[in-house]
Amino acid sequence: MGHTFLCVLQFFLLNTIFSSGHAQDAVLTLEPNWSSFFAGQSVTFICDMKEGKYTDWKYRWNKDGREFVQYNSHKRFTLQPLSTSHSGRYHCFGFHRSSNQIKKSNIVSLTVSDKPKAKLTTTIIPVGGSVSLSCSVNPSSGWKYYWYRHNKSSEPLTLQDAVFNSSGQISVSQEGQYWCRGGRGEPVYYSQYSQSVRINTLAIPKAKVTAGPTIIPVGGRVTLSCSV
Repeated sequence: MGHTFLCVLQFFLLNTIFSSGHAQDAVLTLEPNWSSFFAGQSVTFICDMKEGKYTDWKYRWNKDGREFVQYNSHKRFTLQPLSTSHSGRYHCFGFHRSSNQIKKSNIVSLTVSDKPKAKLTTTIIPVGGSVSLSCSVNPSSGWKYYWYRHNKSSEPLTLQDAVFNSSGQISVSQEGQYWCRGGRGEPVYYSQYSQSVRINTLAIPKAKVTAGPTIIPVGGRVTLSCSV
């Protein structure tokens, strides 16, 4: 009878701590530490008890107030590949193996969106006869941009193929079909390819000079006109 009473009491105390939110002195972090993720990426939750060895504890993970992963010996938990259904509010619990102490972490919000698509825009620059291409992915934080010509399966453009003006912008003068996409993280997570843009010689305007009249008397004047 006494043993049964102690078990019921312990169970009651555990649930009281879980529901009341006391002992919030563990720290939950994400790796990588981004505010938003995309479908297909991965994220690792790290539950730090800030006390003793991590092997002294058992760990449990909750999502939106419900148990997501049962108690186990791992302070790190990885979700891969992510999907939009993984969006939610997460926190972890630690249960000390010898003292029965329980700690609860802070809440971390995870937002997972559908895989983004890069956006490609063009600007014609008459001086020097080149076309400026700009690539962007929304949200824009942390992206490196890759450029392709002729087909998507080709190798990304290098300094021999284009002038890299800044992150997400290049200047080209060669004809062809161009695409871009963004990548971030390690291993690299790629966005969808942008729409294609066709660059040809007609897209790069040239100035034309005309003169009139063609026959000029001595001491006369000639009018020169420039048009693009």
